[in-house]
Amino acid sequence: MPTLGLGIDIGGSGIKGAPVDLGAGTFAAERVRIETPQPATPAAIAPVVAQVVEQLGEHLRGDEPIGITFPAVIQHGIARSAANVDESWIGTDAESLFSDALGRPVVVVNDADAAGFAEVTFGAAKGIHGVVLVTTLGTGIGSALIVDGRLVPNTELGHLEIGGHDAEKKAADSARERHDLSWQQWAKRLQRYYSHLEDLLWPDLIVVGGGVSKKHEKFLPLLDLRTPIVPAHLLNDAGIIGAASLAAQAAAKR
Repeated sequence: MPTLGLGIDIGGSGIKGAPVDLGAGTFAAERVRIETPQPATPAAIAPVVAQVVEQLGEHLRGDEPIGITFPAVIQHGIARSAANVDESWIGTDAESLFSDALGRPVVVVNDADAAGFAEVTFGAAKGIHGVVLVTTLGTGIGSALIVDGRLVPNTELGHLEIGGHDAEKKAADSARERHDLSWQQWAKRLQRYYSHLEDLLWPDLIVVGGGVSKKHEKFLPLLDLRTPIVPAHLLNDAGIIGAASLAAQAAAKR
């Protein structure tokens, strides 16, 4: 297993990257960020990813496994959806695109999956066996399901229908802000959402990430669940760390 990996996190507003210490689960150098080009098409984003890698060059040997997060369902390297990027991504072989741009093999994963894997490997769920559910509360609800350390990709549990509504339309942090909900009012919506997930999956631990998790003391204690529920540890670093870790795992199997 390599000791250093490279993680790149593609978002709607920024493309970020950093070398990752795969033993400690921390950045091995300062993160680089370049604004996401608009429109965010495959042809526009691929060279920016190459720029990020180039800017990090002095910290790299050149043989590190590269993991890239992307805001989409990623099925065997192919983007099957597109969130906050151009719809021309749908059907694009993202792994081949970035491998060609970088001249090296890459692993492309859903952004929530990468963050969840990082929390299990290095963060709030480290050492927990069984079923771990990681959710990110933000504009929508991202999800990652990890069973005994193995990622079940593309769960998209923010889109469960609950009470006739797409769950994230009612329970995401954006819904709290949009409807000016108190923490208590929002917690009632989260209670319904997480209770539904409990009944479906019977997880051993639920980890809550996203920017609002910094204020976890305002809403997590209001939930009454049979499953332990804790805030994420790695916050905005999770995607980069998780992507690098998943790439290293894939490289070790080659």
